[in-house]
Amino acid sequence: MILVVGLGNPGHQYHNTRHNIGFLALDFFSKQHSFELTTSKFNSLCCQTTLFNKKILFIKPQTFMNLSGQAVQHFCEFYKIPYQKMIILHDDIDLPFETIRKKAKGGHAGHNGVKSIMETLGTDQFVRLRLGIGRPFDTTDVSDYVLSQFTAQEKEKLPALLERASELLEKTLVDEEIEDDIG
Repeated sequence: MILVVGLGNPGHQYHNTRHNIGFLALDFFSKQHSFELTTSKFNSLCCQTTLFNKKILFIKPQTFMNLSGQAVQHFCEFYKIPYQKMIILHDDIDLPFETIRKKAKGGHAGHNGVKSIMETLGTDQFVRLRLGIGRPFDTTDVSDYVLSQFTAQEKEKLPALLERASELLEKTLVDEEIEDDIG
């Protein structure tokens, strides 16, 4: 089984914020593939389905970003999912808006959700799809920036960014490195 985790914060006030782009990308992908993350388990919204001939578990932790590792750990342990079969979708302030990068392992670059997962699991050996949200151009505090809404210009470009993120997630799931036997 493969575990796909979209990172974000629960609650309506965070819905369309930059920090929730992991949730938005996973929602976009789920709509394209006709499934919904409506089951509540281990303090997450989740859905287990079969796509591309693979069993895949999709989750959106509802623990708030800084505690994402707790929810992820429960799923990994309960379903016996190796960390190398996990994909995390998250915002990245160090990438310009609209930029997407795939990273196989490495540090958390100051991202508290990724940091929580790394500390809780004790590893950096998982795939990340880093979705660029850019840095503030003024003196805005980084915390305030990531928790703020997208600008009107960003909102116009967001569907294309989510489409590209969905395509990269699909390619990553089909990729040989994350193969799964459906048995």
